[in-house]
Amino acid sequence: MKAVVIRTFGDPDGLEVVDVPEPVPAPGQVHIATEAIGVGGVDAVIRRGALAAHGFREGHLLGSEIAGSVTAVGEGVDTAWIGRRVWAFTGLSGGYAEQAVAAVENVLALPDGLTGAEAVALGGSGVVAHFALNRARFTPGETVLVRGAAGSIGITAVQLAAGGGAGAVVVTTSSAERGARLRDLGATHVLDRSGGGGPDAPAGFDVVIDVVGGPRLPLFLDRLNPDGRYVALGVVGGQPPADFGMRLLDAFRKSLSFAVFSSDTVPAPEKQAVRSSQFADAAQGNLRTVVHEVLPLDQVVSAHRAMDEGKVFGRIVLTP
Repeated sequence: MKAVVIRTFGDPDGLEVVDVPEPVPAPGQVHIATEAIGVGGVDAVIRRGALAAHGFREGHLLGSEIAGSVTAVGEGVDTAWIGRRVWAFTGLSGGYAEQAVAAVENVLALPDGLTGAEAVALGGSGVVAHFALNRARFTPGETVLVRGAAGSIGITAVQLAAGGGAGAVVVTTSSAERGARLRDLGATHVLDRSGGGGPDAPAGFDVVIDVVGGPRLPLFLDRLNPDGRYVALGVVGGQPPADFGMRLLDAFRKSLSFAVFSSDTVPAPEKQAVRSSQFADAAQGNLRTVVHEVLPLDQVVSAHRAMDEGKVFGRIVLTP
């Protein structure tokens, strides 16, 4: 079958479509013929080699989020799964392929009315946005900043904060056009990437949800209100300065909090319950998914280049 591997770390040109053996479901797994593959920020971080110290090597088969139809099951799995359209998390490997396997506890049947592309635009990111707001102890009336709001996590976080009664939903993004689209999704104020602009925007924030990280992170820590909570979800913009934590100590009397969050710490049944609810909401039009573009698998280099250049609003989806 066709699959995408990292031939060399770094630029998107280091990705290569190769022929690999078809995967065989182990006990507790299902085999899925993919119809949609989500292209996520973590894929780009792995591709650049930033996680090599965590065991990722050149030759790695990328991808973690797919939708498709179950064609076979491993030992111990109910055969009723066969033929069902599903969303699945494959781990941090194996998704950029014509066929994949996933543990059955990480598989969820798709409701009628939800396409595979929509499922992979929401399935992983929606759960992260939900639990990140929980981790931040967000309550109605509070001011929320979503940093890096044009990605699939940010888009869902904006909608959840607005639907949860936020006093203001502030976003950072790169253009007026993106700002207008985020306002349509529930944002009330739009800032540029450095936090400027928006003369009527709140000066401070009770909650910051940050997908970006990078050298500007301390600037946003400085804008937390007393008792403010900052939750970092990723570092797609690079690592923050090594001494950024000094900002918290310098503002000791404001009782600020900083946390990192990975959905890996949430039990699978809890994630699946939230995901199922969000899929139902999306199928009914109550939660919006944004698919930037659908590309064939052999255009994976173009997909990653668009991400690196900051051109993606929502999620790019690959099809085998």
